[in-house]
Amino acid sequence: MKLSVLFIITAIIAIVYGVVFVIIPGPVYSIYGIESNMVLDYMGRLFGSALIAVGLISWQSRNAADSDARKAIIFSFFIADGIGFIVALIGQLNEVVNPVGWTTVVIYFILSFGFAYFQFSKPGSAAS
Repeated sequence: MKLSVLFIITAIIAIVYGVVFVIIPGPVYSIYGIESNMVLDYMGRLFGSALIAVGLISWQSRNAADSDARKAIIFSFFIADGIGFIVALIGQLNEVVNPVGWTTVVIYFILSFGFAYFQFSKPGSAAS
């Protein structure tokens, strides 16, 4: 896989989830078996705005030349998605959400693994 494809996939996932969390957080929670309330909706909308930022950064980075900035973005996404994977896995193992939550675990794992590949691959390899 090319890095540009990983950036595009990340952008699509983040922007779609971000917009949905901003507009209709309650129905999203119900899919995961979580009861909505005003505080949770507020936090979900803030999370959605952060996801939109991630998506836009990823989209804007898709054709970026190899640079310190692109390396910083790859590293940041690797770390953030790795933390997201751990948090989602712990939540899932503790049954915080229903089995649909495994999709979140998988998404964070795949994205973290993808960015790890480009973070640790040798210069001049498939990292373009």
